[in-house]
Amino acid sequence: MFHYTLDAVCPQTGARAGSFHTPHGVVETPVFMPVGTQATLKSVPHRPFLLDMETQIILANAYHLYLRPGTELVKEAGGLHQFMNWPRPMLTDSGGFQVFSLSSFLKVSDEGVRFQSPRDGSYHFITPEKAMQIENDLGADIIMAFDECLPADADYDRTVASIERTRRWAERCKAAHARPDQALFGIVQGGMFQDLREQSAQHIIDMDFPGIAIGGLSVGESMDQMHEVLGWTVPHLPHHKPRYLMGVGTPIDLLKAVATGVDMFDCVIPTRVGRHGKAMGLHQDVIIRNSANTRDFGPLYEDCQCHTCTNYTRAYIRHLFKAGEYFGGTLLSIHNIHFLVHLMRDARRAILEGRYGDFLQEKRVEIVSV
Repeated sequence: MFHYTLDAVCPQTGARAGSFHTPHGVVETPVFMPVGTQATLKSVPHRPFLLDMETQIILANAYHLYLRPGTELVKEAGGLHQFMNWPRPMLTDSGGFQVFSLSSFLKVSDEGVRFQSPRDGSYHFITPEKAMQIENDLGADIIMAFDECLPADADYDRTVASIERTRRWAERCKAAHARPDQALFGIVQGGMFQDLREQSAQHIIDMDFPGIAIGGLSVGESMDQMHEVLGWTVPHLPHHKPRYLMGVGTPIDLLKAVATGVDMFDCVIPTRVGRHGKAMGLHQDVIIRNSANTRDFGPLYEDCQCHTCTNYTRAYIRHLFKAGEYFGGTLLSIHNIHFLVHLMRDARRAILEGRYGDFLQEKRVEIVSV
């Protein structure tokens, strides 16, 4: 039901092009996966916009859907695909990152995590088994093991304890996972420490998950640190399984990470910055509120074929923001998602042609060697 095919490896860089087969279709990698936290992308209808821009796979967040509307209701609706009317592959995270980052009260033990909901102050206890029940009920094609995510400044001893806990929780998740039509990925942790990253990677590899995620990045470290950690981690991961870098979504970081051999990415950045007036570009963004756009009747980007750039002008979108109209954020978010989705499409094409190093030079991105 699930299998990954390595279609090409670029001889210039080691970047990979692959195909991951799921019950709702094939995901061609490298791929950017837009985040629909609450079973929708903020301000962007997935029909028709995400389908029309060739979005292959989207994410939803188990933590938020567990709190509202409740996974029992989603299960009753037939799972997330039916609930939100999305026909293509989906991924849900386990909620581990949100538990650790959003809760005002948090108590972690080997058994699980007790936390307080930021919505209504209610208390909840999530174990690896409970996390699997939640994700099984949601019904996404790809689901994530429950892990402990630490901040970038966590010290060595705390990180040692964390990777051991993440290992034990991954084992419990695998034992509790009850649906063969869902691929369960394990998550590599280890903070900013090379030996612990390697140890955690081996823990997850030994459990033989169908895919492996790299977690604990974009948690406060510098971008240089992040790419250094990737350089330590990715070479230890199996070639015959997809590799997923969690929570990373700036265009330069995506291109550099692809060169190290990463296949899958997700981030809330395109819709978040879009709602605040930024249209993403590779080296320079458009800040739509700038007065220079007042009488600019051209598109956001001349070479972009997204719905926004082919139908609306900078002047009009700036007017929407100045008038407080939400449609402005929708238009910028559509552009931003299209930009990242198609950036990865272009990267895949270059890998298949064996010229990803040349592609990076054309994009004026420093080549990353492995």
